[in-house]
Amino acid sequence: MPSFAVIIAAAGKSRRFGGGQPRDKKVFQELRGRAVWLRTAEAFLNRDDVKQTLLVLNPEDIEWFKDKYRANLAFMDLELVEGGAERVDSVQNALARVRADIDFVAVHDAARPLIAKEWITNVFDAAARSGAALLATRISSTVKRVENGIVRETVPREQLWAAQTPQVFRRQLLLDAYAARGKRQPTDDAELVEQFGHKVVTIEGSALNLKITSREDLRIAEALLDVMPREKNLAALHPYSSEKPSVGKPKWLFDS
Repeated sequence: MPSFAVIIAAAGKSRRFGGGQPRDKKVFQELRGRAVWLRTAEAFLNRDDVKQTLLVLNPEDIEWFKDKYRANLAFMDLELVEGGAERVDSVQNALARVRADIDFVAVHDAARPLIAKEWITNVFDAAARSGAALLATRISSTVKRVENGIVRETVPREQLWAAQTPQVFRRQLLLDAYAARGKRQPTDDAELVEQFGHKVVTIEGSALNLKITSREDLRIAEALLDVMPREKNLAALHPYSSEKPSVGKPKWLFDS
């Protein structure tokens, strides 16, 4: 079985969400009884093929985070990493901490808490076959290119996809792509790998795997929890949750 490290990016400033203090940032908001980042992390900590999980935080948030989530962290095999000035810098900081015995690295947005086990498995398997893969969804809306509030062009949508995370790469490939990035500031990791000359396979994801950016998104995510795919014949077990059983027993509860 290939081994995976997961880098969870949570170092953003949440400007569009209205974040200022750590408690106001989107990844630390409660989503039906559990913090957004916690729901995200649990999706990966519950997997046998994930051997290392790194959570990247804004350096200014780390001490507050440790104090706020001390009880959770005591049960979680989770490494905290200081983020950088931009998302790409944060991921690079975490990548430097990935163990040499890891085969693949997955990068996932902490603000995408609605990630189902089957979608993770699909993109992990695709990366194991091809070296690089990401989840994405087809663009179904008509797309307009707009300048100064005026439509300049209707863009053909037949070949357009919206990239999601996880994005998964062979560890050495991602290391090499980052080493070659220079001063480039890509908007996702796949862009660096594409520019490095390696093909990235697209695996169709789900619109349910939304990224929380606004407070409206948080309300939508709460509603979508009820329609998420669920593992059969398993009941959730979580010491800090009051919600009904859902997607399975986190393995980290049984590691001690």
